[in-house]
Amino acid sequence: MSAQQPADQGFSVSLPTVPGTPVRMRFRKWDGTPHWVLDCAYLGSDEHGAWLGYPTRTLHARPGLRYRSKSPGVVLVGDFGWIPSFNGHPHDTAIYIDLATVPEWRYDGGRAGGAPAWEVTSVDMDLDVVAMRDGHVDGKRGEQYSIDDEDEFAEHTVKYGYPADVVARVRADADALLAAVRAGEPPYDGTTAKRWLAVLDAL
Repeated sequence: MSAQQPADQGFSVSLPTVPGTPVRMRFRKWDGTPHWVLDCAYLGSDEHGAWLGYPTRTLHARPGLRYRSKSPGVVLVGDFGWIPSFNGHPHDTAIYIDLATVPEWRYDGGRAGGAPAWEVTSVDMDLDVVAMRDGHVDGKRGEQYSIDDEDEFAEHTVKYGYPADVVARVRADADALLAAVRAGEPPYDGTTAKRWLAVLDAL
């Protein structure tokens, strides 16, 4: 696999156009094994990319772990190798950015079982950039901005044989994103996510 995954059959460069359209987000790991899956709604797009949203109590599932969100959230899907999520109150985590491969969209109007016709997929690359709201972690004071899962990234670099150029790109992207989040650069300025959370609330 490469840093930017080749498009699977059925994948399309087009995007949903109607706010509220169901979209399934599906992550996998480098070797193709399943990772996180959740169902969202398309909210719209801006200069940053396409925005998806999910309400409180949305199911997030991966092998061995399932939970329902404690707050609403919005997700930015662009043509870059990371996927930022922005949580509404009262979630302690304000921003959570998954370093990943460039997302791919697929539309299949004939999918069975009631699954959303639209799906966006990406390969999770382990590292995450995290911004805690007011620096609190599980009720305790902690570092407000950080890069998470460094140990998992190191382990999977060996286990999955990540190419050296992919490792360098993910590492550089994580460092650049951490700086952008600390600086409050759009879309990490708070205002951008609030606007899309309001769109979600109005659906």
